[in-house]
Amino acid sequence: MTVPPDLPSKLEHFIGGTHTPSADGATFEVADPVSNQPYATVAAGGPADIGRAVAAAQAAFAEGPWPSLAGRVRASVLNRIADGIEARAARIAEFETFDTGLPVTQARGQAARAAENFRFFADLTVTLHEDAFLTPAQFGYVIRKPAGVAGLITPWNTPFMLETWKLAPALASGCTVVLKPAEWTPLSASLLPEIVAEAGLPDGVFNLVHGIGEVAGAALVAHPGVPRISFTGETTTGQTIMAAAAPHLKGLSMELGGKSPCLIFADADLDRATDSALFGVFSLNGERCTAGSRILAERSVYPDLVTRLAARAERIRVGEPSDPATEIGALVHPEHYARVLSYVRVGQAEGARLVAGGGNRPGQRHALRAGRIHLDQGPGPRAPGGARG
Repeated sequence: MTVPPDLPSKLEHFIGGTHTPSADGATFEVADPVSNQPYATVAAGGPADIGRAVAAAQAAFAEGPWPSLAGRVRASVLNRIADGIEARAARIAEFETFDTGLPVTQARGQAARAAENFRFFADLTVTLHEDAFLTPAQFGYVIRKPAGVAGLITPWNTPFMLETWKLAPALASGCTVVLKPAEWTPLSASLLPEIVAEAGLPDGVFNLVHGIGEVAGAALVAHPGVPRISFTGETTTGQTIMAAAAPHLKGLSMELGGKSPCLIFADADLDRATDSALFGVFSLNGERCTAGSRILAERSVYPDLVTRLAARAERIRVGEPSDPATEIGALVHPEHYARVLSYVRVGQAEGARLVAGGGNRPGQRHALRAGRIHLDQGPGPRAPGGARG
């Protein structure tokens, strides 16, 4: 596994413009997905840390300039954040590949998209306007105002891009934020404090608390000073968040699980359909919320399509995530790897026919040396992930 230069060995919270450990000193270790060996110690946030972060965000909202700035002024800060992301694009891609196991060519695309997220919402905040409605009986109007502190809880599959997908609109609207990154992939989020400070974002507007979802995430959702919650992750976790948010009538934005189908009809170009279907389920290691995790085919082309899919899947190149030739890297975590394999076994138990892959390692060939897993680059991918994205 290629280790990025100057890899941090300790990740702390960022609260009120300052890096800080957890209030109780708690930490957890995070490992890279190729070796499954710890590379850093991460501050494990709890209710006290969430409380400090929310207090800093509330103070920045009530006393700071951010919510009352003109849209064009906020837009200029967002564009400078985008500049900072673009200046660090290579570093972000290195961190994402190392921390998630994503092929580096795909991680580079995520870094570029993260910058575009900020530019998009910078443009939007300049053009956003109020609405008025005149009827014979009355005159109605809509005034847009920032809501307060937004709690942002992000997943592990494309962490940096999805963090910006939530941060950019929240900041563009004038809200202050508390971000809780996924505990499996906290590395790239460590770049955000420097980026936002360099762009001129006032202290306290952006706050970052690491931690386990059931502890730090739950505390953020339950905090009465956080009127807006945005979450991307599993459906069951979304149900828990919705229940916790209900007593406070919090506004929720959630992207949850699904089983997205790919439909292939008899008149399709089967070569192109095969490539499209496989890209839909194998890109980003299959760990994406838009994965085409089911293929529904018209019966007349089913046998031919299965043969084509199996042959093409066997040629997918599995290897070192930092190798530009790699098409599938490492699944993000041993727990997720075990879950993916369990889906294969469940399918077989229910009568499915395994036509490619599905073994413990590509081609069942692997070596364990010094505690590190070295994948060969032979045919037969590791089972694709149907993960939440």
